[in-house]
Amino acid sequence: MADPIYGDYKKLIEISIQGKKFKVPENNTCLRAFQYLSPETVPYGRFCWNQECHTCRITYKIGRRAHSTSRSVLACKTLVAEGMQITELSDELKWVLLGILKPSQPRPSPE
Repeated sequence: MADPIYGDYKKLIEISIQGKKFKVPENNTCLRAFQYLSPETVPYGRFCWNQECHTCRITYKIGRRAHSTSRSVLACKTLVAEGMQITELSDELKWVLLGILKPSQPRPSPE
């Protein structure tokens, strides 16, 4: 699909962020995927998008094996991959993604 904000993609892939699963556009950086998931809270002005500010640091691994190596990288420079498990977020990313990561509240039962 062509979109001026996101890189060209043909499908959505599944990743998990702190154990919660999401579908995001392939061929995009993690930071761009976060913006796709929460466009109101991941604005351009909050991050440098070019590896200078280091406020988008994440830790991820791929694969479900116990010995999968975790890597600490910058979300603005790392492409999402099918099955990517993002296990740690910088404080800034935790703040801007709070709305999509917090557990949903159960609806009150009608009385």
